Amino acid sequence: MASDAGTYVTAHAYTPQAIRNAIENGVSGIEHGNLIDEPTAQLMASKNAFLTPTLVTYQTMASKEFSHFLPTEGPIAAKNLQVLDAGLKSLQIADKAGVTMCYGTDLLGPLQAKQTGEFALRKQAGLSALKILQSATVNGARMLRAEDKLGRIKEGFWADLVVLNANPLEDIEVLDRPERHQLAVIKAGRVVTSRWSKMAREDSQPKLIE
Repeated sequence: MASDAGTYVTAHAYTPQAIRNAIENGVSGIEHGNLIDEPTAQLMASKNAFLTPTLVTYQTMASKEFSHFLPTEGPIAAKNLQVLDAGLKSLQIADKAGVTMCYGTDLLGPLQAKQTGEFALRKQAGLSALKILQSATVNGARMLRAEDKLGRIKEGFWADLVVLNANPLEDIEVLDRPERHQLAVIKAGRVVTSRWSKMAREDSQPKLIE
């Protein structure tokens, strides 16, 4: 088993049967999980398994901007919308059952520019700003088994930070508007980009916004 090697396994699964089979066989995390039902969500919660929804993937593929990404003829585009709708409901089911959720998008290539839309979708599903923020910080750190290094602002932790000019706990969608609200990004204690006059910038950095 993976645990014997000091690691873990996650699984790509959509249906309750697939999710249940994975969890009952020791899988620690589920990606997608769009068709999850209440009993399966309760099983995940009881096993402390992680769920990483990827709803913005389906929304982006259904958008006019990327209308060429899926074939317009046939069942694929319709199935994509069906999975998106089910995914919004899956968040509510998982949240009610107490499943720990992480942040992920599963977007590829040029679609990656839309990944912050996941925050707004989770808000649309009814999740609180705190839970959404935790999914991208402390929960992800726990899943990676790096909670002693990541996910918090604390002495001794890796200084991976995003500096904003608005509070995401008041409006989680500020994370989906980086051009207006992201002042700086710090990676391992080094300022890699800054548009803030109070934080040192490299010469190649973009124009200040504050």
